[in-house]
Amino acid sequence: MYCDYLVQILTARVYDVAQESPLEYAANLSTRINNKLLLKREDMQSVFSFKLRGAYNKMAQLAPELLAQGVIAASAGNHAQGVALAARQLGTRAIIVMPVTTPQVKINAVRSHGGEVILHGNTYDDAYTHARQLEAEKGMTFIHPFDDPYVIAGQGTIGMEILRQCQQPIHAIFVAIGGGGLISGIAAYVKRLRPEIKIIGVEPVDADAMYQSLKAGKRVRLPQVGLFADGVAVREVGEETFRLCQQYVDDIILVDTDDTCAAIKDVFEDTRSILEPAGALAIAAAKTYAEREQIQGQTLVAVACGANMNFDRLRFVAERAELGERREAIFAVTIPEQRGSLRQFCECIGKRNLTEFNYRIADEKEAHIFVGVQIENRADAAKMVANFEAVGLKTIDLTDDELTKLHLRHMVGGRSPLASNELLYRFEFPERPGALMQFVGCMSPNWNISLFHYRNNGADYGRAVVGMQVPPQEMEQWQAFLDTLGLNYWDESQNPAYKLFLG
Repeated sequence: MYCDYLVQILTARVYDVAQESPLEYAANLSTRINNKLLLKREDMQSVFSFKLRGAYNKMAQLAPELLAQGVIAASAGNHAQGVALAARQLGTRAIIVMPVTTPQVKINAVRSHGGEVILHGNTYDDAYTHARQLEAEKGMTFIHPFDDPYVIAGQGTIGMEILRQCQQPIHAIFVAIGGGGLISGIAAYVKRLRPEIKIIGVEPVDADAMYQSLKAGKRVRLPQVGLFADGVAVREVGEETFRLCQQYVDDIILVDTDDTCAAIKDVFEDTRSILEPAGALAIAAAKTYAEREQIQGQTLVAVACGANMNFDRLRFVAERAELGERREAIFAVTIPEQRGSLRQFCECIGKRNLTEFNYRIADEKEAHIFVGVQIENRADAAKMVANFEAVGLKTIDLTDDELTKLHLRHMVGGRSPLASNELLYRFEFPERPGALMQFVGCMSPNWNISLFHYRNNGADYGRAVVGMQVPPQEMEQWQAFLDTLGLNYWDESQNPAYKLFLG
């Protein structure tokens, strides 16, 4: 059936529940990418995402008798909140089927808006199948999250607002893609009025259903999808959204988890707001595109489409953001197990800040150090490898190794048969450039370092745990050495956890 999306968007009923979200200038990001980046702040809606636009527009079009029977939806979270809020506004019942993997913050939000939640399956597709079964059983109306002209038109009001809010030339608009409803609506409006503006979709590398479909010329169903950006974890895009994307979308950029985490941090630094992973995809792509195309002085718009972030994920996001920004490199460096080699290692690092330092004595001839270092760019990392190898230190660059980033960095260590007469101390020192290297230099008098662990936690004080092999007859000298450091320290040699896992 033909649908004139320009008319549908201009007449869409969204503002009973949605606000015209701001189009904000991202000053820090703009400076970094040498272009003017504007953020369309859909994360500021009452349900912290754009989804209430399409859901309400669809439900507002229902005949009164259908609306009275209630609505049902399947959603990974944000569409669910939109349907629940719209149902409460329109005075009807809403059942939402959500994957069991849905973050608790989204489940709680749906319930707070009066929605009845049913958890089923591991993905959106599992929830969708179950919701369709319940639709037939209960005689309710299914509200599709993306593959419906009224839903698409509701999301398209974002494109209408962008063109009204930004009168100057726009080079490109970046939009996250899950099922394709958001980008279809925006593209259908923008391309009718300003066809010169590029519409660029964004997907995670492990949930790229639209990218695969456009490349194949037909809808492709993915065997599985990554769940980090759960808001776009869709195995198969819609029929209508695929048709519109074929017609209007200029390009699709794929971004990985580290790029997404870096974008979350970037937006926080500009706005003090925390986007969810799916909400930050467009920002990550805008950065990638500006670098890839080598453009300068252009106006780019990125739709910040959601902020339903699970607080528990912040630790992971913070850790991976540095990697996504190409500001941290991770190395495994092998040094001779002899006096002076650690100092030589420190000299190779120079004045760079360390983000992590792990070492455990394991071999009489060689020591293996796991180290994270702040860098300016990837070329800086290559330069560091050259510095290490120039003095004979074997080095492996682990920056892009997923096993290392997810697991191995937390597993370095263990018991060692070589760690005789080992003392374990925690130290606290002022966190400033070069402080850790200065500290390491102080830790090499007459005793052997058998264990070292440090991680930069963004605090004013750095914290390290150090194992030192000190002969019993030299304990007085060791105590005198501690007193000269001028640092806070704690003797952990009798700590039961240390004895269990390291001692």
